[in-house]
Amino acid sequence: MRRSYLPVSLLFLIAVYPSGTFGANDNRTDRAHEGQVQVADLYVVDCLLPGQVRQLGSRTYLTPRRPIHTTAADCRLRGGEYVAYDRADYKSALKVWMAAAETGDADAQTNVAEIFERGLGGEPNYEAALIWYRKAAAQGNTRAQFALGTLYEQGLGVEQDQREALNWYRLAWGLTEDNLIFESAANREQDALKAELAKGLEEKDAQLELLKRQLKDMEAKLSASASSSKAAATDAQRETSTLKSLIVQIEAQRIKDSLQMNALPQTREPTQAAPAVAPGESVAGLSKDLKFGHYYALLIGNQDYQQMASLNTPLSDVALAKQILEDKYGFTVAVVNDGDNTAVMQAINDLNDVVGENDNLLLFYAGHGSRLSTGKNEVGYWLPANAEMPPRDTFWVPNEFVTGHLSRLKAKRVLVVVDSCYAGLLSSEPSFLMIGDNRANYADPEFIRFKLQKRARLLLSSGGDQPVLDGGAGNHSIFARAFLDALQNNNGVLAAPELFLRVRDRVQAAAAVVDFEQRPEFKTIKSAGHEVGDFFFVPKGLAH
Repeated sequence: MRRSYLPVSLLFLIAVYPSGTFGANDNRTDRAHEGQVQVADLYVVDCLLPGQVRQLGSRTYLTPRRPIHTTAADCRLRGGEYVAYDRADYKSALKVWMAAAETGDADAQTNVAEIFERGLGGEPNYEAALIWYRKAAAQGNTRAQFALGTLYEQGLGVEQDQREALNWYRLAWGLTEDNLIFESAANREQDALKAELAKGLEEKDAQLELLKRQLKDMEAKLSASASSSKAAATDAQRETSTLKSLIVQIEAQRIKDSLQMNALPQTREPTQAAPAVAPGESVAGLSKDLKFGHYYALLIGNQDYQQMASLNTPLSDVALAKQILEDKYGFTVAVVNDGDNTAVMQAINDLNDVVGENDNLLLFYAGHGSRLSTGKNEVGYWLPANAEMPPRDTFWVPNEFVTGHLSRLKAKRVLVVVDSCYAGLLSSEPSFLMIGDNRANYADPEFIRFKLQKRARLLLSSGGDQPVLDGGAGNHSIFARAFLDALQNNNGVLAAPELFLRVRDRVQAAAAVVDFEQRPEFKTIKSAGHEVGDFFFVPKGLAH
């Protein structure tokens, strides 16, 4: 049986399995209406709070209105203004943030840039996004600096440039240009670019040689056709002209690639190697000077569905995850099993009152997932126990709800783990360019020290924009089994990128055994406020 996956903005381990059955049909409308009233209050909105009346000596004045991200219920309670039932309208969101952005508020400028980048139901405007990101980045806003890196990495609104992307990531992270971690990543990308350009030049040389031979043959044919029909001569002239045009285009591209390759830095100066630390190993004295904060987990497992086929493993996945996280890592764990949409959304909303500014949150979801098309975009959903069959999405939990709360949470580090179909839709961001597969860095004290200072909003999904397997590993899905075994067998500080690499390789191999392609993904959730941070699993024996 296949399980659907949806992307998430934090380390979210949620198991969603079928639960119960719907009430009688004659009660369904009333129940849906009651549920919608409560659920609407839980959504995070762009809220414009009223100004505050203040006294300065004998003078009374009103402060400017303040934009914030908060729930609809909190916005109303505080007398704020927001647009209800129209969260996809970017114009209403711009109205909230633009005034503060124009006064130079870097956070507001970054929010405006994100609105333009995402389009929020419309077409993305990357050029406008770049303008506002650059304004905020110039003030040192790390969210904006990271966002610029992702645009350069993907070539959105600008020419794709991996080294420029790395440089913005470096700034967001707070590294100097001579930092060993940055140098390692930059050199790796430079070597990869050199290899790509060299291969391209070799292919273009071969193409030019072939085209020039064909041109020579065609010119000979054209000369011979002087005594043949006018039609044959015309065809030969047309083919000759086409070949010459292709040769000019390829030669121009070859010159451009050659210049780019020659412009890459060439150095012979020896550089110090990064400290050799095996993946997952602890570092002596690590826990003495590095404070990881408290660890919390919300585990959502839906297995028994009321209106669709039930699943086989989410409840087992959640039960074992709870045991490992509490016993081995000291997490404070909350569980929602077979929850309806209100229960799932309320549990996510309540995290804001529990998790502190230097804390860590793992959000785990296991259950059905689905997707719907909105214009040119695919929107992902988690399906709670009371979900109806597609396309009736009345009780579905949209990715937008999850990412909205991830951006609102005070937690420094959030990892969302999603085991469902289409789970990768939770984030459209690129994978980790800064570290890649350079696994020796993950347990390096310098790497951890820099990462701990920055906010992290990360997604580890069982697959991308595709169905995934349910079961395949006893009482667990192949993804959950790989994820939980990696945690159980770890004895050191385990960074999320290293965790992903361990899980990815095992899941791909297990899926191939049953002739199924499943590729876990590891992404940032930029829209939730990621700042190049990371998530670390620290066994209780190492933490202080």
